[in-house]
Amino acid sequence: MKKILLILTLCFLIGCKSKKETTAKTEVSKVEKIAETKINAIQKDRTTALGKQILITCNTSKFKPFTEKEATAEVRKNMTMERLTKTCLKFNLKYGNFRDLKFIEAYQNKSNKAVIYRYKALYEKKIAKKRIAHYRQ
Repeated sequence: MKKILLILTLCFLIGCKSKKETTAKTEVSKVEKIAETKINAIQKDRTTALGKQILITCNTSKFKPFTEKEATAEVRKNMTMERLTKTCLKFNLKYGNFRDLKFIEAYQNKSNKAVIYRYKALYEKKIAKKRIAHYRQ
């Protein structure tokens, strides 16, 4: 009887194997890190300028709308003064004034060829460890 119970318990444990591991591997394989030497410098500079323009707005409260050359239609549509004010207020209270952006790395999404630029935002308060990702197609 004990042997049968032990065998059933083992079968139950083997049958309960999680499948989340395979899902995580699939999602990771869709994104590939780009070597720093292969990053498009012009696109990286534009992305950095766009990020700085948004975050400097939090310090100055002067929002300059983006042109078609600076940002995609989706970014321009989502960047409203109300949204920006709400985010800036939250960031300024928590982190202090924005200082600079430091480029960390870039990734490319294999499915849609979008490039994801990752930055570390440097703020007045040293406790701030805010990371920003910007997607560019």
